[in-house]
Amino acid sequence: MATLLHIDSSVFSTDTSSSRAVTDAFRRTWQEQHPEGTVIHRDLAAHPVPHISAHAHTAGFSDPATHTPEQAAAFAERVKLIEELESADAVLIGAPMYNLTIPSTLKAWLDNVVLMGRTAGDVQSVKGTPVTVVASRGGAYGPGTPREGYEYVQNYLSAVLADFLGTDLDFIVPELTMAPANPQMSDLVPLFEASRERALGEATTKAKQLAQKLAA
Repeated sequence: MATLLHIDSSVFSTDTSSSRAVTDAFRRTWQEQHPEGTVIHRDLAAHPVPHISAHAHTAGFSDPATHTPEQAAAFAERVKLIEELESADAVLIGAPMYNLTIPSTLKAWLDNVVLMGRTAGDVQSVKGTPVTVVASRGGAYGPGTPREGYEYVQNYLSAVLADFLGTDLDFIVPELTMAPANPQMSDLVPLFEASRERALGEATTKAKQLAQKLAA
């Protein structure tokens, strides 16, 4: 049975969060197509993981036999998150753009699971794992837009997830999510609605294809 690791990081509920709405559509389709599979849902907003500490960081570069009690305890928490990632056959991540980049809770999770010599570097224990990131944003930051140079979500996550960890990375990008709430963006509401429908459609299609591939 295949396992999907589903990570959400939006501080808002599914009713108001574009990233959660799309990850929810992906997960529901996955479960419909692959009912015998397993879904691990980690909500980083409701249950944030510890930000990387000096003990957890230094423990990752030293022999476990030499760890102090503090290092051992901190490193054990990192290992739990790493093993959870390694157990997944596919990963789904909701990554809304907050102040041009990812939420700090998602960064904390990444800091814990990126471990040189295990998940990253010469050895990549999750290499080839399909990862789908729902990178929602309030505006538009694609090629040719005025804010193209401020896109620090896809660029950053591509470097970490694809280059460092070697995963098979794919993005779904709902844009202009602030249009319904911002009067100054009212003329962009139709574009937002089109982007949202396109993202929901992509989530359904990609989840179905991935579930069928892993079930084969």
